[in-house]
Amino acid sequence: MSYSVGQVSAFAGVTVRTLHHYDKSGLLSPSERSPAGYRLYGDADLARLQQILFYRELGFSLDEIAAILKDPQANAVELLRTRQRQLRAEIAGLQRLAEVAERAIEVQRTGVSLTPQERFEVFGEITSDLSYATEAEMKWAGSEGQRESMARAAAHTKEDWRRLMGEASAWRAELLAAFDEGEPSDGGRAMDLAEEHRLHISRWFTSCPPEMHLRIADDFVADPRAFALVVPPSRQRPGLAAYLRRAVRANASRHAGSRTERQEEDR
Repeated sequence: MSYSVGQVSAFAGVTVRTLHHYDKSGLLSPSERSPAGYRLYGDADLARLQQILFYRELGFSLDEIAAILKDPQANAVELLRTRQRQLRAEIAGLQRLAEVAERAIEVQRTGVSLTPQERFEVFGEITSDLSYATEAEMKWAGSEGQRESMARAAAHTKEDWRRLMGEASAWRAELLAAFDEGEPSDGGRAMDLAEEHRLHISRWFTSCPPEMHLRIADDFVADPRAFALVVPPSRQRPGLAAYLRRAVRANASRHAGSRTERQEEDR
């Protein structure tokens, strides 16, 4: 039995133009012609079309399909294996994107509802970079501290954020003054500022032991987006992030020394 181009187009789900293109390229030329010269497709032609559409669905190019159909035994298996690896990589990439979207939604849910004017009044130049916040959420998603921090941030009222940002602003002014006045990063003033920052995190977000504070300080140096949440770019100085990290390290060492002394006293 033979079928016209229009009939094949209808039941195969491809356009007439596509069938004409396959014919012109030699990929699928109908084996028959009507007395009036119209293309007619036989059963063998339809079977070949099914193969073409199968490989097209898998993402093969027309040239690759032509090579496979020319010698299926020599070409199909290896090309299918290669495509399988590519598809798995694409699936993994899409799963990663889906996870990123999910985390971005979680980050956005923690935001406080403010008008643009209120947001400027509360946060000033401090702005949250969604890409950084999402990466942080993905990085720490399995930790109890991250879950607590997200939950507490979501529960903060506008007044809470005003108080929080007020504390942060006063602390930032002290940090800049210490840095500008040449206070050593391992001196008492700088370590006290590091401790104040650690307690600020504990007070408003999640318990922040010195070990966690060290990881946070490492991010300040490694990622400008992280440090911009502490000191806006317009207020930053060269070396300030590294100065704060050294102060955090010195403060962590001070805590470790205090613990050792207490342990000695308990013996």
